Amino acid sequence: MCGIAGFFNAKYDFTSEKGLYDNVLGNMRDSLIHRGPDSEGTKLFRHCGIAHTRLAIIDIVKGIQPMSRKLGDFSYHIVYNGELYNTKQLKKKLQNAGWCFVSDSDTEVILLSYLQYGPEFVDMLDGIFAFAIYDERHEALYLYRDSFGIKPLFYTVKDGTIIFASEPKGLFKFPNVEAVLDKEGINEVFGVGPARIPGSGIFKGVYEVKPGCYLYCSRYGISNNCYWHLKSIPHEDSYEKTIDKAGFLLEDAVKRQMVSDVPICTFLSGGVDSSLVSAICAAKLKEEGKQLVTYSFDFTENDKYFKANSFQPSQDRPYVDKMVEFLGSEHHYLECDNKTQADLLYASIDAHDLPCMADVDSSLLHFCKEVSINHKVVLTGECADEVFGGYPWFHKEEFLNSDTFPWTPDLEPRKRLMNREVLEIIGMDEFVNNAYEAAVSEIAILPGEDNIESSRRRIGYLNIRFFMQTLLNRMDRTSMNSGLEARVPFADRKLVEYIFNVPWDMKAHGGVVKNILRQSARGKLPDEILFRRKSPYPKSYNPYYEKLLVDRLKEVIEDNTSPLLKIIDKKKLEAFMLSVKDYGAPWYGQLMAGPQMLAYLIQIDYWLKKYNITISI
Repeated sequence: MCGIAGFFNAKYDFTSEKGLYDNVLGNMRDSLIHRGPDSEGTKLFRHCGIAHTRLAIIDIVKGIQPMSRKLGDFSYHIVYNGELYNTKQLKKKLQNAGWCFVSDSDTEVILLSYLQYGPEFVDMLDGIFAFAIYDERHEALYLYRDSFGIKPLFYTVKDGTIIFASEPKGLFKFPNVEAVLDKEGINEVFGVGPARIPGSGIFKGVYEVKPGCYLYCSRYGISNNCYWHLKSIPHEDSYEKTIDKAGFLLEDAVKRQMVSDVPICTFLSGGVDSSLVSAICAAKLKEEGKQLVTYSFDFTENDKYFKANSFQPSQDRPYVDKMVEFLGSEHHYLECDNKTQADLLYASIDAHDLPCMADVDSSLLHFCKEVSINHKVVLTGECADEVFGGYPWFHKEEFLNSDTFPWTPDLEPRKRLMNREVLEIIGMDEFVNNAYEAAVSEIAILPGEDNIESSRRRIGYLNIRFFMQTLLNRMDRTSMNSGLEARVPFADRKLVEYIFNVPWDMKAHGGVVKNILRQSARGKLPDEILFRRKSPYPKSYNPYYEKLLVDRLKEVIEDNTSPLLKIIDKKKLEAFMLSVKDYGAPWYGQLMAGPQMLAYLIQIDYWLKKYNITISI
């Protein structure tokens, strides 16, 4: 994994101000150094500049970037963030076509694939990626992003120059790119957040290359090209065959994603998803005479204060213990205390450049930093619930009939704290409704599906394009902030394409949530783990943590110059801080409830100040 950045304008000669733009490139690169601390590089051309920071995982010696290749009288250049899982297959095809390689890196495979097959070659790639290719001959820049947006790629346009970076912070290193929040941005932060509408960068004029798309930039402008999207296809396999194929596809995805020249590890929560990924990894490593290293997370004194609820029915520790014994892994129990969790709310904004999942992010930021001390690559169980239907909104009637984003069924908890005048200006209900309708219009409903099955298909699509994207963003920023590469086998394209079209009566056969996944894992996990009721990422139940948040938020709103007060109603917020918080009712899905809303507001205040954001409504 790495960080990439750069700029392009076919009508401007950047070398005419070489000193200035060399310095700009260096600043953009340095802003992303946390993503790739092992090496770095920049190249400035007449119409383009590219920068790279590298986390060395494959071909540590020869895989340095930017990487270039000359063909005839012209050169082609690439900066790349990601990992390919079909490098060997593509490399063999290219060698058969006459290409010679000077490295074992997937970077070179991507660049030569572009030269061999042209811009549409991206559909051949199996992996997680965001990369830029500069084609000198045609004075063109291509910006590519993987199918599910596992790797980030932001961009903006200033005076005809397109500026791109792995994270927004890189964009703001380019001259005169400023941070502005307009009414659309406020609607996203308070109405949709911490999710984002695909392609949105929240800041005015800042965008993200959409998952499954690439941008073509030339002297004639910028065009967006979609190379892949989810399709609705009739499922024709039997129940038994579906179980077998699901098991094969997942095991194949895990094994392909174990490719690395450095040791790998896994996150282990004791739930079926992470346990299954860990079991497959452990078995594969055992064949090689190696032992899997696993990590679990919890909060200091959580055993003392934990209260079961409908969204978090049990603690993880007993199930983790069971799996460690079953796997024979070298396990590390990591804990986060309340003060660290609160302190890192600010570092989470630094990592994202945007408001995120509050303490759900800050704690994972802490855990990833601890894991990165000894490892560079981790496999996770993230995204299984989005793909296999593990959330309550897939089967509860009130969600199926809600006609809005099911993880935020009611906007009132968000709106009731906001300034009334701001609410009247931004039109939040209409904004969110338009975003919802635009999203569900993208997916086709099959002729034979009834209303309930059609609703589940729409919810499945929304989960993959919105909710899953939020969790992938969280995983990328929290891990890459410490130079840790997180891989997500459940977001494998072949697996998602297949499971997306499996009907609900198979996915939840016999009323068992994620039944297809559980049945496909029989014999690979103890039944106690295999049929454990879902319990999401842990959070602190210590009342001291909530008090800590209230005290910090009081400090924020007692400062009358706080930019948060331009959006939030101070009196309404004071009343909310005095009320009893519900740890079970969702404010955003299963992970964010009342206390997380406090933390989210603390983050927003810090974000507005740090980036000196101009609010323009």
